[in-house]
Amino acid sequence: MAAGTGSYEWRFDSGRVCLDLVATAPQADRAGAAWEPLAGPGRLSCWLTGTGLVPAGTRIGAVDDSWVTGFVELRECVAQLVGAALEGRPAGPALETLNALAEGPPPGIRAVRDGDGTLVRALSAAPGRGALLAAVARDAVDLLTDPVARSRLRRCEGDSCARVYLDTSRGRRRRWCSSEVCGNRERVARHRRKAAAH
Repeated sequence: MAAGTGSYEWRFDSGRVCLDLVATAPQADRAGAAWEPLAGPGRLSCWLTGTGLVPAGTRIGAVDDSWVTGFVELRECVAQLVGAALEGRPAGPALETLNALAEGPPPGIRAVRDGDGTLVRALSAAPGRGALLAAVARDAVDLLTDPVARSRLRRCEGDSCARVYLDTSRGRRRRWCSSEVCGNRERVARHRRKAAAH
């Protein structure tokens, strides 16, 4: 699943909102990128809507640099903690930051009828920075404290991809964050190597 703004397109194929946040890092699947993908007009707002944290059409207040700074800080914490879980090492100080962010109340939700009369999810009020950070931090806490989910964490085997995803495939044999993206790149590279060998 992808959502874009301007010339930038987000992918949401990690299996968890907190892992999709980690995937926004400059180096996640954009080898050599030095710019901050969440910064810039509308990028963070588009990401928040794409994840489903903010229902489409919901007005988000002034998403300024402090929002980007908060989400980048949370992204770094989650990346450190997920890395520690994958490598079987202690969590470190990032855990305190994650817990502090998770303590805040997430956005209130309610069911409303859309134009067709179908029930859809809406937020009770315009979402604030702290509430949205809390929602993502709580997702990370849920992931990291669930032994079954933790055991399904995988690093993508794709070249130039540092994404982490939740392997929910049958047999737990998934190799790539996305078969359509990294898997396809691998198949194309394999075909080129084969063609070059002949």
